[in-house]
Amino acid sequence: MTQSFKKWLKYNLAHTQTRLVLILTVSVFLIILAVSLTSYYTSKSVLQEELSEPQRQMLQLNMNVIDDAIKESDKAAIQVALNANIYTFLTSEVQNSYTNISEIYQLLSTLISNSKYIKSIYVYDRTKGSFIAIPQGYSSSKLNFDDSDWINVVDEFGDGMTVIKKRQVPEGAGRKGSEVTLFRKIMIQGQFKGIVTVNLKDEELFAKLNPPVLNNLNRMRYIIDEHDEILYAVSNYDFDQESIRQALAQLREDGSSDITHQNRKLLVNQLVSEVTGWKYVSIVVQDSLLAKSKKVRNVVLTVSVAALALGCATIFYINAAAFRPVRRLMQLFSSYDRKSMNSEGIDLEKLAGELLTNHAHLSQLVRETMSEASSKLLYDMYTGNLTGKRDIEEKWHRYFGEWSSEPFTVAVISIDRYEEWSRKYTGDDQSLLKFAMANIVAELFEQRWRVVCADFGKDKMAILLQPLEAGIVLERKLEEAAEVVSSLLKFSISAGVSTPQTEVAWLRQAMLEAENALNYRLYQGYGQIIPFHEVSGHEVMETVVDAGRLDALTQLIESGDETGSLEAVERLISDVRSNYGYPSAALTFLRAVLERIEQLCQSDDESAEGSTFERFNTLHLGDIQEELSKRVHPLVQRFHKLIQSKDFITCHRMIEYMKQHLSETIGIPEIADDVGISSSLASQIFKQETGETIYNYLTRLRLERAADLLLKTEYKISDIAVMVGYQHENSFIRSFRKFKNITPGKYRDMLRTRTDAMLE
Repeated sequence: MTQSFKKWLKYNLAHTQTRLVLILTVSVFLIILAVSLTSYYTSKSVLQEELSEPQRQMLQLNMNVIDDAIKESDKAAIQVALNANIYTFLTSEVQNSYTNISEIYQLLSTLISNSKYIKSIYVYDRTKGSFIAIPQGYSSSKLNFDDSDWINVVDEFGDGMTVIKKRQVPEGAGRKGSEVTLFRKIMIQGQFKGIVTVNLKDEELFAKLNPPVLNNLNRMRYIIDEHDEILYAVSNYDFDQESIRQALAQLREDGSSDITHQNRKLLVNQLVSEVTGWKYVSIVVQDSLLAKSKKVRNVVLTVSVAALALGCATIFYINAAAFRPVRRLMQLFSSYDRKSMNSEGIDLEKLAGELLTNHAHLSQLVRETMSEASSKLLYDMYTGNLTGKRDIEEKWHRYFGEWSSEPFTVAVISIDRYEEWSRKYTGDDQSLLKFAMANIVAELFEQRWRVVCADFGKDKMAILLQPLEAGIVLERKLEEAAEVVSSLLKFSISAGVSTPQTEVAWLRQAMLEAENALNYRLYQGYGQIIPFHEVSGHEVMETVVDAGRLDALTQLIESGDETGSLEAVERLISDVRSNYGYPSAALTFLRAVLERIEQLCQSDDESAEGSTFERFNTLHLGDIQEELSKRVHPLVQRFHKLIQSKDFITCHRMIEYMKQHLSETIGIPEIADDVGISSSLASQIFKQETGETIYNYLTRLRLERAADLLLKTEYKISDIAVMVGYQHENSFIRSFRKFKNITPGKYRDMLRTRTDAMLE
């Protein structure tokens, strides 16, 4: 077709009249089109700038107000976490001391009454599972605490100290809990001992988000958390969820976007809070603003299209007579008979030769892709993407038309010690080695078997086999393949073999049989060929995780007893050998053991190596014991060192010193001298216990005090700078702008203007 078009174009451009008309038409079309697009996008850009800036300013204002409320709540949570009575509550054997609980209750009541954003406060002891809360009081167990579903938040902290999220409040606890909640760790001597839960008043927290009516524009504002869940939304127009997703997906680097959804033009702005990580989104319909610009654009475009159509009609008219002889020749060619042969016959022969060559090339492509299609069929059946009997049979007959009705067998081959293997080789080398493994297996089988290989990802590969003659033993050939792979590629493989099947509908069942047999590598070791009929008699037992054994292992690790911990691991492996005959049950128990050990890890360095459970599927039981022992050893040493730690008390003394000397020009040396340790050790302890540096914590205390003075007093900015410990006004302004993203003067004017507007 490309050649025909080139010939047609060359023929037309050979005429002077055609060239002139074509050049003139295209030139006029491009000029009009350029004018149309330039005028439209210029006016659109100006309108969007005028509309976008107030939206971003309002979002910034709302975000600052909510951030300040979150900081105030977090400050209350820190006061609770560092309170001496809370320390006594979390470390004492007897928690229900009337005096201690009364003082805690008084502390929580004071914090709630002093904040308009806090609805209630809970304190949770991870070790004993007890609670103390306002207004519920003391509860010794989550069973008698009606708002305890949130305790699994411990898995979401990671290295951070706080988590802010939206949650579901249980029925009956609505007056006590809240949907938006701030959780903060309580660290005692480097250990995660408890959680402070601050339930926020949603209506107060988001009260300032309602947008004023401006120019009758349809708009919506959203707050979206870090998990892309909507925390709050307010709108005078009905936007659907698809509009929001498309808008956020097309945001530019500056946090704005201009999209079209359901024939509506939307202007989107987004700001991201550095305090909470929440996204503040504003969506405005701008159709009415752009209506006149669109009308001008459409008119000019219509004129340009009309000019182009007129030029095309002229060209067609000029060439109508020129193509009359060509059409006549095509009619003669269609009625051609073999009475005469002239030079045109040579062209026909050449054309026929090209057609045959193309056909042969396409046939070769079909043969090459047939194997890929058959492998894809196996993979789709294995993953459950293809389940319809009619579809399966149709594709089977299409891709396996040469196969007979003889029984077929599935073997699932897996790379032993896959996690170690994947670390040894890069991604490209892994693909090359798996390709080589598939070729070795295919070459060993192809002389006496029909073979199709399918890559199931990671360590697994499936082979569908059908013998070309009777009496062939499949297991022996697979053993030979495993030996060749081990000799040439320098790694071992194991395989599970299904029972022979005759119906295509049972193909997926055969895959599951082979995979089930492969799981017995856990007991039998590496390089094994395991037929399903040898292990199919094992009874499937219900998985029962012995929590008592796991608790005993945890206690030994936390007590720093290395010998006892390693012996406990050895006893757990012995239990697996004697009580868990079915591999999936054994793996479930072993994963529970590993998960319990990983819960004790407090740093990425200790949990980075092999953080997933998938590695167990390719390991022998002896190697799993070695892996668990390797995990336990550093944990025991770390807990032994932390038993006598006094870092928590030292950190508390440093914070109290900072609060008492906030107006003085103190630094890390003065803080360290007050607690009697070096500056470097003070910085290390403070970072360990609070997750923040001393400098950042002190700066945050000063600037929060400055922000309060700017709003509530008439002091000059220079006087406020001295009152919060800054000797120079310029240094104070730079620090305030860095943390608040706004200068002190603008901050005071903006908040007071907003307050006046609310009063009006």
